[in-house]
Amino acid sequence: MADKRILIIANMAKPGVAERVESLRPWFAKRAEVVGVIDVISDEDLTGIKANLCIVFGGDGTLLAAARRVAPAGIPLMGVNMGKLGFLADFSVEQMTEHLDAVLAGKVRPVERMMLRVVVGGEKGFSSLAANDVAIASGPPFRMIELCVSRGDDRIATFMGDGVIVATPTGSTGYSLSAGGPILEPATKAMVITPVAPHTLSMRPIVVGADAAIRITADRLNPGTTLFVDGQVSTPIQAGRTIEIRRADCTAKIISNPDGTFFRTLIDKLHWARSPHHSRD
Repeated sequence: MADKRILIIANMAKPGVAERVESLRPWFAKRAEVVGVIDVISDEDLTGIKANLCIVFGGDGTLLAAARRVAPAGIPLMGVNMGKLGFLADFSVEQMTEHLDAVLAGKVRPVERMMLRVVVGGEKGFSSLAANDVAIASGPPFRMIELCVSRGDDRIATFMGDGVIVATPTGSTGYSLSAGGPILEPATKAMVITPVAPHTLSMRPIVVGADAAIRITADRLNPGTTLFVDGQVSTPIQAGRTIEIRRADCTAKIISNPDGTFFRTLIDKLHWARSPHHSRD
């Protein structure tokens, strides 16, 4: 496998991550060329980098940040959990070393997960990819805000409350789920629109197709109203601005642990559908 190339992105701020990555470098070098070891917080330009695989050491947040950076290059990501939950980064170090040869040989295929492209204020405004979600939060002084939401040429509704979340299927198990949204399978081509603390009980989450853009017009905001991408990147929102969220041209190619399944992970990590009468179904 000497012709294979590996990029490593790691959260070096997490205890033990830098030391573990350094200790594994000779082992990686026997299997592939390591083209770079990048701290997730660095602003190093990865445009044009060539790699067969990006191995991400950290937690789910590290994997989301890495996906936004390498997805345009079509590089698959393999997440090694050095954090707490490890829902997306679902390989332990031991499982990574067990399965890496098969991954490099193409025997374990990635799942192509839909991403979003959000643009605020037109072509010259804020723009970012999103792997999990785009969320608008009311912000200080935390009065109710009003957001007019449309899909394509169809007006959906005016969302009145603390904000709104537009999530990918990957993000459906994150912030959107905490706000009462549904769970979508990772390969689904759809978006979830989830209101946050809506002013009316009849305003419920909705799943829409990804073939048309979501447009949000900010009708009434607070001075601190902010748009967040994957909970990591943010930009302030002003009244009258239009936010456009559409399916991105690229996908996040995520390698899932072959030792499990999506539904098994839901049960093991989120305790989804687990019977209260049994410790394990």
